[in-house]
Amino acid sequence: MITVELGLDELAATSFVCSALLETGMSLRMWTHAGYYAEQVPLFNRMRPAFERLDTELLTALVGSWRWIPDFLTPRPTTPWPDFHKELAALRATPLERIWPDLERTFVEIDGAVPPRLTRGRRDPGGLLAEIADAFEAYWETCLAPEWWPRARSVLEADIVYRARVLVERGAGALFTGLGDRLSWDGRRLVIRWGTVANPAAAPVYEVPVGGGSLLLAPTCFAHGALSQIEPAVAPWILYPARGLATMAERVVPPPPGPALERLLGAPRARMLLMLGEPVSTTELARQLGVTPGAVSQHLKVLSDAGLTSRARYGRSVLYGRSALGDSLAGMSQGMSQTGARRSHRGDDDDAAC
Repeated sequence: MITVELGLDELAATSFVCSALLETGMSLRMWTHAGYYAEQVPLFNRMRPAFERLDTELLTALVGSWRWIPDFLTPRPTTPWPDFHKELAALRATPLERIWPDLERTFVEIDGAVPPRLTRGRRDPGGLLAEIADAFEAYWETCLAPEWWPRARSVLEADIVYRARVLVERGAGALFTGLGDRLSWDGRRLVIRWGTVANPAAAPVYEVPVGGGSLLLAPTCFAHGALSQIEPAVAPWILYPARGLATMAERVVPPPPGPALERLLGAPRARMLLMLGEPVSTTELARQLGVTPGAVSQHLKVLSDAGLTSRARYGRSVLYGRSALGDSLAGMSQGMSQTGARRSHRGDDDDAAC
């Protein structure tokens, strides 16, 4: 159990971040525990030939049996959306006295020992750190940056827009509850409960004063619940599973619009409206629909002019979602489609009985 002091002053300073370096480190779980993240297996299977040309022994050794990775691999971001190479520079600048204690904290209590591939960190932490940073850079450039990161970035951006809306409309209690059932907040303290049924005592137990810093909340594509650092001395930030990870699957089938909505808006715009239940970028919509971003932009303009969509900017991206009117129209259309399907089904049964 981890307890973070989080009164009203600290809550006011709480913010969201997205970290490409964090996702690089967390994505190593796909090569050791892929079954936990089934929606991304096809994408990572496509990357496997490129991954196997890298130092796979080193990269996979960084993930423990509990899927923990050493804290020094994920330095706390200093901006809401840091550049990967600047984050990598921060990783390379990790104080060397942190390396071996972090490795022991990650592996010894659960796995019994630091993996042999990493034991160089005891006698030559600088050499191991440089080796890991080089491996991360090669892994990012070869596997993640070309195709996976643009899709993941869209999911993470959409998640933050959604969480911001929850905070504004329903308050901090609803925000923290929505990040995962491991989290609870009583107005003064934020508590993260984690462990396993087999060995609940192995999870870290400590209290973290936020002090003059701020709490960071970071969505990730590689978690099933809220988690934080293993090391209590590090300024707190909490990772939580991003919404919309199903869109990371290789094939995303857009929901079928009802005939009434198609007649009203036209088939392409009707289908697009149903896909805007979660904020999404023009690029991601184009990928899911198999059309050009220009075509998506034209349809979005029509939907926006009709008051059916809204937009929000996060960093350099503009995300689109349904407005309240769009939600009502989409809900009515889906309800009518389901009613029609039930009527059709009953008619088939009647014909069979005859």
